[in-house]
Amino acid sequence: MFVSQLVSSSDSDFSFNRKSPYKGVVTSRQWAGPSSYKSSCGSSLSINPIMTDSDCRMLLQPLWTVLLGHSSLMHSPVFPVLFSLSVYLSCCAPFLLLDLLSSRWAPVRRYKLQPRSSVSWASVRSCLAVTLYNHVVFILPLTVMHWYLRPVHLPQEAPPLARLLAQVLVCLLLFDFQSFIWHLLHHRVPWLYCNFHKLHHTFSSTSSLTTEHSGVWETLSLGFFSAMTPFLLGCHPLTELVFFVVNISLSVEDHCGYDLPWSSHRLVPLGLYGGARHHDLHHLKSNCNYAPYFTHWDRLAGTLCTQED
Repeated sequence: MFVSQLVSSSDSDFSFNRKSPYKGVVTSRQWAGPSSYKSSCGSSLSINPIMTDSDCRMLLQPLWTVLLGHSSLMHSPVFPVLFSLSVYLSCCAPFLLLDLLSSRWAPVRRYKLQPRSSVSWASVRSCLAVTLYNHVVFILPLTVMHWYLRPVHLPQEAPPLARLLAQVLVCLLLFDFQSFIWHLLHHRVPWLYCNFHKLHHTFSSTSSLTTEHSGVWETLSLGFFSAMTPFLLGCHPLTELVFFVVNISLSVEDHCGYDLPWSSHRLVPLGLYGGARHHDLHHLKSNCNYAPYFTHWDRLAGTLCTQED
């Protein structure tokens, strides 16, 4: 019975027919290779198991379209400062809540890297004052000048997801290297440390708001690295925004003062990422762990220090 229904077959084309009691239901299929599907009514459907560059771009297009709806804000000369401050304070807020809870609740305090330390309101005000001062007095005029000299261009198409993720990773690796060199020099050269970096080491016990408790030169230097790296790579504006968010959030986590079960250094295998424990030791000892994120540069330079050392 089955053989009688098989009309013809070959290596690349066959048809299969059977009677169906339902009207309008396709009862004949033709196979013409892995990239085409045909029905008896002549319609065809393309089957491509490999996701194209256009498909990857479409994954981010809805998000980018929403952001383009606020293009007037993104074209504003004050947008970089508002964006930076908003992301920074948003990343700090959960850790500030943990600081409040840790003084009253032992289950939270046991995750503190320095359990005997506490965050005072005086330190919170001091850190906020330094951050706002640097952004308003120095970063804002520079961003306005940059906006005037190089107007913002927002393309209509979003970047492919794979390219965005790859470029964000490359930006992080390059920023990590740039910061490592800058940091190492400002510790090895006493004049640079005393005049530019010492302010950041005011607190030997870190907390989220100590992330940007630094002088003008340090703030502008690291800000220059984070802005120029995606520019030199020719990144899409959406890629730049994602990199800024990731970079700020990782920097805040570095200074948060907590070793949480979901901390980044626990998610990255083989000890390739330092995280909060890595940077907390730097603030304690001041002569090790100069790279902000990854550990390979400190390994090569012989400046890596772990909790067991």
